[in-house]
Amino acid sequence: MTDLNPTIAAVTDRIIERSRPRRAAYLDLMDRQREAGTNRGNLSCGNLAHGFAASGDDKSVIRTGAAMNIGIVTSYNDMLSAHQPYGRYPEQIKLFAREVGATAQVAGGVPAMCDGVTQGQAGMDLSLFSRDNIAQGTVIALSHAMFESALLLGICDKIVPGLLIGALRFGHLPQILIPAGPMPSGLANKEKQRIRQLYAEGKATRDELLEAEAASYHGAGTCTFYGTANSNQMMMELMGLHIPGSAFTNPGTKLRQELTRAATHRVAQIGWDGDDYRPLARCVDEKAIVNAAIGLLATGGSTNHTIHLPAIARAAGIIIDWQDFDELSRAVPLLARVYPNGAGDVNNFHAAGGIGYVVRELLGAGLLHGDVLTVGGTMADYASEPVLVDDTIHWQRAPAESRDDNMLRPVAAPFSPDGGMRLLAGNLGRAIIKTSAVAEDRWTIEAPCRIFDDQNQVLTAFKAGELERDVVVVVRFQGPRANGMPELHKLTPALGVLQDKGFRVALLTDGRMSGASGKVPAVIHLSPEALPGTDGASGPLAFLVDGDIVRVCALKGEVLALVDPAIWAARSPAVAPPPALGVGRELFALFRHHADEAEKGGSAVLAAMESVI
Repeated sequence: MTDLNPTIAAVTDRIIERSRPRRAAYLDLMDRQREAGTNRGNLSCGNLAHGFAASGDDKSVIRTGAAMNIGIVTSYNDMLSAHQPYGRYPEQIKLFAREVGATAQVAGGVPAMCDGVTQGQAGMDLSLFSRDNIAQGTVIALSHAMFESALLLGICDKIVPGLLIGALRFGHLPQILIPAGPMPSGLANKEKQRIRQLYAEGKATRDELLEAEAASYHGAGTCTFYGTANSNQMMMELMGLHIPGSAFTNPGTKLRQELTRAATHRVAQIGWDGDDYRPLARCVDEKAIVNAAIGLLATGGSTNHTIHLPAIARAAGIIIDWQDFDELSRAVPLLARVYPNGAGDVNNFHAAGGIGYVVRELLGAGLLHGDVLTVGGTMADYASEPVLVDDTIHWQRAPAESRDDNMLRPVAAPFSPDGGMRLLAGNLGRAIIKTSAVAEDRWTIEAPCRIFDDQNQVLTAFKAGELERDVVVVVRFQGPRANGMPELHKLTPALGVLQDKGFRVALLTDGRMSGASGKVPAVIHLSPEALPGTDGASGPLAFLVDGDIVRVCALKGEVLALVDPAIWAARSPAVAPPPALGVGRELFALFRHHADEAEKGGSAVLAAMESVI
């Protein structure tokens, strides 16, 4: 067996030591939940009767308590392409459960909003906090104590982290996440990007843009670029929370159905009354969290997970920070180039060998923890891919060689020797930059800044020709406490146009950039954010003024305002714009007021939870 890479071992040991008190308290709570918490066996007759009253053919089995009852938490809606396939999953799961003597009930539903629909719109201000709402919804669903295990149906940006954060409060239950898969490939992402940029330049009509978008996002399933949603699915496999090879099988196929059947059968096998009990709390440990980060880096995944993974970890009593990501990135090579880091999409990635190949390579090089408790066997079982033989699912070893070295490469010949994610720190705070899609000659940008409080102001200035120069575009008051930390994806085409004209351009923000961030250097999640925190102090970003020279450098890990300290000390912070109203944003004021910093996950519910336990 290959020895574990020393950097990965050191980072993991540091996380274990840092987390020791919280992790111990969490596991103790889960043990008490299992032994003395509310469960179906000690519900009163009235409680129990309410729980099986409408369960039809399963009523007698649920009533006697003679078999496992599986709770289904679903994010189904039929407006979102990624979640539309889940409509028929509950009925299928009930049939599959009966095949192994179990029962299943829909425990509850959680909202699923789409950043693709709300991108650049007012509703995007709700996006990050929908994760907290989903976590609470998951807890409400499972709180009825009618279940001995759970299946979690979710796939996209905030939905999977939210489901997992909530599910970890019921960590004594075995639980498996079930994806629905990506839509088949449509218009090539590079072509879509080209038309978006032409539209930004006024060289394409709205009808032409809409036609390109509709040809790209054309059916059921996740978007095919490697953004936050598909990065979610990769991380769940690297944590061992999927049935192996589940992530990128298309919806509506026989193999997709058989993977759902396999997940249902498996969750029934790992219950607390058998000899292979695998509770979620024990599966999601420090090594599993590190594996998720390694997978993110090895495949060039979404920067949004530098917020989501710390939040998931906190729910399990584990503390991971951006320094951990930075050090892991220096040890983990980039093995995949999936759009926007390359030409091919996740379907091409899957065909080239996909996650199974990545796991095989990482394990073989000592770059992944192999000794984690997974729902599907051992971590080595994830170095495989599912196939149908006479309509029955089997797993075969992942290919020993990439089927497309433009898409996937071995550890011995990676696209880059590191994972392309860096922590930047300096007198403006701490931030993240993703370099894997950025040309190395643009890893350092030093230029006068132009400051905006809203992304629409940036586009107005762009259209007026005011940004046609070397510039660091600063968009502040975009943090969790200010407006819910919306993504600023609509800026990508405009900034790309400026860069293509030869200007040295960077984005600096306390907000988020899309999981599909690309060729323009984007320094994001800057913390502390500009808006004053609970201590009343504004973040350094609030003290910048137009024309200040700002330096961002991924090589040296710097984010600096090159301003005389005496001048800086004499400044007063900028006044934040008033909170925006409409689209229900006012109902999320509670989340904004209590959210903590991005490096901890930007969560109000986790901050409040930790204050009382």
